[in-house]
Amino acid sequence: MATLFERLGRSAPSETAQKPEPEPAQLLLTWLQKWTRPTITARQIRIYGPTRTRKPEVAIAAAEKLVRQGWLTPIKELQRNRRRWGIVRRPLVHPVVENVAAE
Repeated sequence: MATLFERLGRSAPSETAQKPEPEPAQLLLTWLQKWTRPTITARQIRIYGPTRTRKPEVAIAAAEKLVRQGWLTPIKELQRNRRRWGIVRRPLVHPVVENVAAE
């Protein structure tokens, strides 16, 4: 029995043609555009941020990538285990994180 695609003379869509999921840093950058405060902490990212940035390691890695790209600026805290960043606002509609090789 022929499939619908074979009867129409077309090839079946492949499963690998799906749109790849954006990386956590891109998700965080998109979400930060809606964050109204001028600073953000790692704890706030984990609580209020995108679902894929809820793990501490992922949240900090995504934020550090945004620091390297210039979207966040680190703010020194009195406690060494706290991390806080200032958000750099730029007049862009859809900001994109550049894919740069890890150093």
